[in-house]
Amino acid sequence: MKVIVRGKASGSILKTNTPINFLGSVDKKSGIISDDKHDLVGRSVKNCILVFPHGVGSSVGAYTIYSLKSSGSAPYAMVCKKADITVASGCALANIPLVIASEQEYERLQSGQQLSIDTDML
Repeated sequence: MKVIVRGKASGSILKTNTPINFLGSVDKKSGIISDDKHDLVGRSVKNCILVFPHGVGSSVGAYTIYSLKSSGSAPYAMVCKKADITVASGCALANIPLVIASEQEYERLQSGQQLSIDTDML
């Protein structure tokens, strides 16, 4: 795994293979995904290790990630297949650990599994 934003986190994985538009699809206060076309619709990103391929949409989505942290509804950490500026800058602003997984690492991660991330050990 490649470290983008340093930190430590542990929790249950919430995984999707669908990119996430933080600005248009995630409620800033609850962390609930509201996009009815997304496979995680109705699920909250709060208090999990969020695993998804990458973000999509406006760079203003970085402020949504920051707002999630400010409201106590952010994931403990994020794992992506590729770094995009929205997710990377949002995680940096909110101090949420962000790592990039190889294709093989990503495929091994499954919803419900427990995962601990310590970027000092990577």
